[in-house]
Amino acid sequence: MPRGATGLALLLALTLAGCATRSADVRPRTTDAAAYAGWSCPRLFDEIDRVQARAADVAYAVDARVGNNMIALGLGVAVFWPALVAMRPDGEDARRLAGLKGQFEALQSVVKSSNCPPAPSQMAAARAQALPVGLGDRLVYEDRMPEPSLATRRLGLRLTALNRDHLEFSVDVDGLPMPGIWHQDLVGNTLLEGRAALIGWRRLLKPDLQLGQVVYGDIAAAGEVMPSGRVRGQVVAIGPQLLDGRHFDVAVIELFGDAPLFRPGIELSVGSTRMDGVMAVDRSSGVLMRLELTSSNPDYALRRRLVAVERAPR
Repeated sequence: MPRGATGLALLLALTLAGCATRSADVRPRTTDAAAYAGWSCPRLFDEIDRVQARAADVAYAVDARVGNNMIALGLGVAVFWPALVAMRPDGEDARRLAGLKGQFEALQSVVKSSNCPPAPSQMAAARAQALPVGLGDRLVYEDRMPEPSLATRRLGLRLTALNRDHLEFSVDVDGLPMPGIWHQDLVGNTLLEGRAALIGWRRLLKPDLQLGQVVYGDIAAAGEVMPSGRVRGQVVAIGPQLLDGRHFDVAVIELFGDAPLFRPGIELSVGSTRMDGVMAVDRSSGVLMRLELTSSNPDYALRRRLVAVERAPR
């Protein structure tokens, strides 16, 4: 998502949300720039990404609590920082956001004093080589849909771009290209806008998932841009998995939440129905290993499993 478009959307959302209860503007808590002295430019860029991602999580938590869907956040460094820190949460959220803003300003000052070039858009070679999948590889999933009349299909995601903050995939079903692409950040959250017609999730997955960790986020049906489902989860297992000679570091998350009510031919805007399932993701890349959802709303019911990784054509 272009940085300017993201910022405009955020500022508009903030203006429309003026009726939400907030305390005073969050002011930065001073962070000594000397803490980052001697850091290389790539290390500074990585830390700025990390700080922005943490601030986005705080913003999402505030938004979820007040229930007004104020913030629509994209991926990684696409977060528009000035609009983000203009939020006015209270209590611990305000303190956390103030600290992150202070870190951000200190990092920016060191980047400037170190005469760093603009941050690269592509992923660093060392990091790309450490991923279990490479450019041009095709992830092959077995998809089982809830309707008995629908046969099992093969879903293909081919890795087409390795960016410093997200991955991009082209999408096919049984070898036939689908319109749209699949964007995901490096922990596995998806960018909902412009994606292929697949279920997507926002702000659900976190870096370095740990056993017992609780997560929560939004989920959107295949045809939705704005999510209509809410989901929570807990990491119930962590361990290695080998598939087609690739080593994955997998976190398994038990999911539960709510999806919109559904009747044949109509989806109701009021009320919800239960949604349960399990998700497994690779912790180093965010690659989806398995997704199973059950719900009386068929838009939120499927079984998807990674069955093969095809190497890039030579």
